[in-house]
Amino acid sequence: MSSLPATSPAAADTGTARAGSDVWFVTGASRGFGLEIAREALARGHKVVATARRSGTIPGLLPRADGRLLALDVDVTDEAQVQRAVDAATERFGRIDVVVNNAGRGLLGAVEEASDRAARAAFDVNVFGALNVQRAVLPQLREQRSGHIVNISSVAGVVGLPGWGLYNATKFAMEGFSEAMSHELAPLGIKVSLIEPGYFRTDFLDASSLDTEANVIDDYAATAGATRAHAQHVNHAQPGDPVKGAKAIVDLTELADPPLRLILGSDAYGFTQAKLDTQVAELHTWRKISESTDHDAQAPEGR
Repeated sequence: MSSLPATSPAAADTGTARAGSDVWFVTGASRGFGLEIAREALARGHKVVATARRSGTIPGLLPRADGRLLALDVDVTDEAQVQRAVDAATERFGRIDVVVNNAGRGLLGAVEEASDRAARAAFDVNVFGALNVQRAVLPQLREQRSGHIVNISSVAGVVGLPGWGLYNATKFAMEGFSEAMSHELAPLGIKVSLIEPGYFRTDFLDASSLDTEANVIDDYAATAGATRAHAQHVNHAQPGDPVKGAKAIVDLTELADPPLRLILGSDAYGFTQAKLDTQVAELHTWRKISESTDHDAQAPEGR
């Protein structure tokens, strides 16, 4: 993606949100989107704190950082470890400007097939992990009265799809708290954006990132089972290019008026458009029933 759509007439010519070098704090930065975002930010002259559960490989993957890279081991489910990383970032670079919640865990299987363990593990990383990072960094952003939180959601945070139900739930949760937070933080000069990619050619569908349930139920073969088969077939042949996606994400942070939501990928765009068309049509179809549940208007007392 070479350019971003404007969200308002002013957004096309508002220029950059901040001048000079920013400090980026990126989770899940050892591979996939996180690595490409870190690479793109460094290429534009920014400083990057790149975190991962095992960050040892990151410096070798980003060799031309010239002292602008700090790689740290961070398990986002460990609140104390997250706080230590934020403190280390501030000690090294003096501030944090852009926070990218990219660390994530997939869960593929019908809702009934998903175990309690698997569901909780997905929520721990995708929801509570992101919240841990935000709680650690927001006091600093509020003090600065500036900053940008970029939460990597998914088209699965917009559209419920068979086989992705519990993963949908984690991303729907991120969508909800991010939208509310955007209103809470706007008066403080802090921006919030949700990135909603479709299928991108990362390792998200590999076993290292994706939990596939062993409790397969035959009744879901045509729905969740079909999604499972498709995921195996499309892995490493997805339509989305993570390098282009990372460029679009970094472009977004340079806008003074960035969108709350940015869909990435033609597949995600199509899924989202179909969902919105269906939802609007359903809303209008059932409008009379929706409005019929209000209290009847009553005349003021004494009349």
